[in-house]
Amino acid sequence: MAEAKKKSLISHGVAAQNRKARFDYAIKDTVEAGLVLRGPEVKSLRHGRATLTDAWAGEREGEMWIFNLYIPEYQGGVLSRFEPRAPRKLLLKKKQIDSLLGAVARQGATLVPLDIHFNEKGRAKVLLGVGEG
Repeated sequence: MAEAKKKSLISHGVAAQNRKARFDYAIKDTVEAGLVLRGPEVKSLRHGRATLTDAWAGEREGEMWIFNLYIPEYQGGVLSRFEPRAPRKLLLKKKQIDSLLGAVARQGATLVPLDIHFNEKGRAKVLLGVGEG
């Protein structure tokens, strides 16, 4: 009798990676930012189903956001639905936001999400890279 294989959930470690970013951009600096998510989005991330390929970070109304990050809907029977490619807010300190926006304005750099991972406390974090190229 064959047992059904369960895919293990990611409690800490990398949930999604943008491998193409390091090839397309010369990454000068990296910053770790928190990510504002709802429950079903976190569950979908824990299954490792997010895609960072076309994602980018930018400023909107003085706050940092990540755009075009694809997190598919969680299929576990949860009634709350969400938009898979909705902009999601990044949690950064004001000095970090100012330095990132200064690098983008001065050098013409791009803010590229390199990976999404869960820290030891189980919180979702995004590693942003300041890239040129």
